[in-house]
Amino acid sequence: MATSGKISERIRRRIDEMPVGEPFTPTVFLECGTRASVDQTLSRLVKTGALARVTRGVFVRPEVSRYVGQVMPEPLKVAEAIAKTTGCVVQVHGAEAARRLELTTQVPTQAVFNTSGPSKRIRVGKLEIRLQHVCARKLALVGRPAGLALAALWYLGKNQVTPDVVRAIRRKLSAPEFDALKSAASVMPGWMSDVLFQYERGVQHA
Repeated sequence: MATSGKISERIRRRIDEMPVGEPFTPTVFLECGTRASVDQTLSRLVKTGALARVTRGVFVRPEVSRYVGQVMPEPLKVAEAIAKTTGCVVQVHGAEAARRLELTTQVPTQAVFNTSGPSKRIRVGKLEIRLQHVCARKLALVGRPAGLALAALWYLGKNQVTPDVVRAIRRKLSAPEFDALKSAASVMPGWMSDVLFQYERGVQHA
């Protein structure tokens, strides 16, 4: 049976291999020892400054800037770390997806992410991160550019999505990713797949 010292050493070695600024939860160390021993080790490392507690149950090897001090991890990475503990997935909210694809110039004022898990609010310093539960079909293609495009289309909605919008998305995606987006037609509402069809028909007759 491993002693607490050996458990701590295993965890420290694992942490040393982790990228600076990459958030994680205690669950990634459960193969090293009991949950209680893992929690104790992480708490000690926080006290020594080797780790920083981002929010409840989320830690990070702190990234320090000479100008602003400790740099907090990106909200999306925090949301993904939390979602992984329950086997859920997280996707950028459609408003942010539309901004990244330059379909809108509006900058979201809140850190909101869609998830297959339960809705919740997470406080990270002065920032509040919101996880918003959505149906599975809105999370198709999650984690890839085509999924970002799908999220943007859902967000823009029936009245704003036109063949011209699809054309703008096509310019942002590689051919394989755009093909992946088209292949997701079965999970799209009728209005969305219709606009994709109209765009394809227009390309064929151009």
